[in-house]
Order: sequence, then structure tokens, then C-alpha cells
Amino acid sequence: MEYNNNNIEIPKIDFDANGEFIITASATSSNRDFDFFEGKWKLRNKKLKSKLNNCKEWIEFESTQEMYSILNGIGNIDNFLATFDGVPFEGMTVRLFNPKTKLWSIYWADSNEGILQPPVVGSFDNDVAHFFTKDTFEGKDILIVFRWDARDKENPIWSQAFSDDNGKTWEWNWYMYFSKFHKE
Repeated sequence: MEYNNNNIEIPKIDFDANGEFIITASATSSNRDFDFFEGKWKLRNKKLKSKLNNCKEWIEFESTQEMYSILNGIGNIDNFLATFDGVPFEGMTVRLFNPKTKLWSIYWADSNEGILQPPVVGSFDNDVAHFFTKDTFEGKDILIVFRWDARDKENPIWSQAFSDDNGKTWEWNWYMYFSKFHKE
């Protein structure tokens, strides 16, 4: 079953005097937020062919992902495996929970660039999480939001959106529909 989760509102973004994000953890944020994600998953990906230019063409492909807990439960790592145009691709996510701030930082690296990207930061609230960062895309300053919708623990959805107008509008450009591998 496919559904998009765009009816979930992106939280209002606040900035400090220096233009940096002010991100406050939800009251329920905990190091257990990603427990649902432990294990091996099949993914159906739906990704815009090009971003921030009113593209309406989507590319769909399959991938797999496996996540395991690290650092006595305050972190986790996953490996994302796909093939693009016959070429193997591997991505890796490192998620770390800060017990003091109760915020998650999510870092990404992949086999194309070999660098750990700056983190997106946020927390879960009622099984839905939003994580934010600033970046550049094709020479433009943008904001990025990752959304984890874990209301259905057996079929969570990860999605990504970009904003080139400081969060006034967002373009959703990637969805991952997860289904758990079950032991036979």
C-alpha cells in the first residue's frame, strides 16, 4: 500500500539571531525512538528525477537496508544497498541520540562521495519525526527536512523535502516505503 504522508505538517522552523536553527526535542524524545527500525528491510524508493525545478517525473527503484543498535542504545547504524544504472551503490546512516538535549543527529555517507555529511537534527513526537539541516544545492542555500513516519511500525515511511525559500514552501523529492524482511 502506498500513501504519502504530506498531510503531516512540517513544524515551524525557528532561527536564532545568527540564523541558526533552534531545535527543541519533543517531551517524549528518547534513545528508544528508532527501536522499531532494527533489522533488515525491503524498500521501494520513489525519487524525483530532478529537484527544485518543478519536475513531476519520478524514478522508482528497489533497495534494502539493515539497521543495528550501537553505543549501548544511544545510536544506530544502517547500510542502504541499491543499484543505479547497473552500478552498485551503498549508503550508510549513523544516528546518535544526545541524552542531554534529547535530540537525534543523523549523519549520511555514501559510496559516491566517501564523506560524512553534516547532520540533520530533530526528534520524534507521536511516532512522527522531523530532522532539519542547512545545505547548498546547485549553488543555492537550502533547508532540508527528513521525516520519519513510524505510525505503522511494520511499514514506516522516510521522506525528504527541500526548501529554497527558508522554509516557506517545501518540495518533497524522495520517499522510501519500508517493509520488514520476515524470517521464513
